[in-house]
This record gives sequence, C-alpha cells and structure tokens, in this order.
Amino acid sequence: MTRFAPLMFGPASRQIFGVFHPAEEDRAENTAVLLCPPFGQEGLRTHRFFKVLAERLSRNGIATLRFDFYGSGDSPGDENEGEFDGWRRDLCSAHEELRRRAPGAAIVWVGARLGATLAVLAARGGRCDPVRLVLWEPVIDGRRYARLLREQHVTAIDTTFCIPDRAWHRSLAQEPDAVPEEALGTVLSPALRAQLAALVPESLPLTALHDTLVLAEPDDERTAQWAADQQSRHMPVRLAYFRHQLDWTSDPYPNSAMVPADALNRLQGALHE
Repeated sequence: MTRFAPLMFGPASRQIFGVFHPAEEDRAENTAVLLCPPFGQEGLRTHRFFKVLAERLSRNGIATLRFDFYGSGDSPGDENEGEFDGWRRDLCSAHEELRRRAPGAAIVWVGARLGATLAVLAARGGRCDPVRLVLWEPVIDGRRYARLLREQHVTAIDTTFCIPDRAWHRSLAQEPDAVPEEALGTVLSPALRAQLAALVPESLPLTALHDTLVLAEPDDERTAQWAADQQSRHMPVRLAYFRHQLDWTSDPYPNSAMVPADALNRLQGALHE
C-alpha cells in the first residue's frame, strides 16, 4: 500500500500545502522528484494524474513531493494574490522541503504548463539547485496562453448554459490579445495578468546549471523553436515529442483519458534519459 504524508511547509507568513510520497525503502534510488503543477483549471484537470504519477514513482524507489502554489488548491491564500515572484519562492520552499525529507538525493523538477514556466524562472534564480528539469508543454507565450484560456472559457459557457453569454464572444473578437481577469473559474490577479502579458520566449532563457528535457506535441512549432534557440546558446537542453490523450482544461471526453498511461510512462522515463 502506497504511503504518503500531507504537510504544510514554507515560511510562517506563506505556508503552502504538499503531499510527500516517500520512496519504498527496499527500492530506494538516489533521485527525488518535485512535481510543479499547472495553473487554474489545468491544475484541477491534472490533479489525479500527478497523484498517480507520484504514487508510481514512490513504488519505484523515487521520493516525490507534490504541492499547491500559494492561493491555489489546498494551500492558504487568495487567488487574487497569485503571481510569478511569489510562486517561484513557493517552488524553492518545496525544493528545500523535499531536500530535507530526501537528504542526499538528486532532485529533478517535473513541471507542466505554467508550472514548467515557473520551474524555468525559479531555476534561473540560483536559490534552488535541481539537477534536471522536465518541462511538459511549458507556457512560453503569455498572451497566446491567455487567449487559449479565454477561448476555453467561452466554450465552457456555451456548453453549460441554455442561453450563451454573447458578451464573452464580443470581448474575444474585439480584444483578442487581452489577458482576462477570470478564466474557467479561476481569478487572475492584476500582477499575474501583467506578467502573462509580458511573457515571451525570449524572457525564458535556460541555464547551463542543469540538464533540461522539453516535452511537446509534434505540431508545437513555437516550443520547438524556443528549444532550438536554447541549444544555439549551448544550453544542455533536448526536445522530445510525444502524443498523449489528455485535455488540459476540460472534463474527460471519451478519447481524453484522466490518467493517460503513455504520458505516465513517458514522464517516468524522462527522469533518467
């Protein structure tokens, strides 16, 4: 039976919630994994996925910590307080907590979507020292990401209410690059909206302090170009493609598995490539 320990950690003024999955002692490896979740509805959509991944890693001898950023999930704080700088500090607090619970282990960060973006930003700060980053479809263009959230929001309203709210359609058509105040039930703080508006691939340079594996869909040309730009700077980064049946922002459809086995296997294998 998989063991796990819910916990609160971080500074007294900014406690966050996490769940630690210790490595099974008879199979313990010298590797630990920090799971960095996506934002908002994407985080809700993938909650079970990361729970299953953490349990699988634990059974295979890899200590794992999953956590909620301040103002999200089960962590204290208000949604309207969410922004990059605080979340980067949360990520480093989670790193230190994992290092305390798995002393001597080489820590790998696995981030998805905006969680992957925050992993890049936190690793650049020099305060945390992961040996490897695994970035699953990182958000590298904030305005493009915001538009996707708005489109998904409009779609959700259209399919939920008998009489669709046409104001959302008009807003999307009139201001296609605007960053919304709310999307899919999650509030975006003024600071977060400004940070997303300013987020471009050029603002996410990788460092040579750790290896980086970027996982993207085969038709994601923007992420492929970003990874190529990092390689041209002689950064230790590799791009790999894989398809997975997972819809980031919606409830499961017949062809969208809640916990796609191929994605689980791919991420587990990425730790040692």
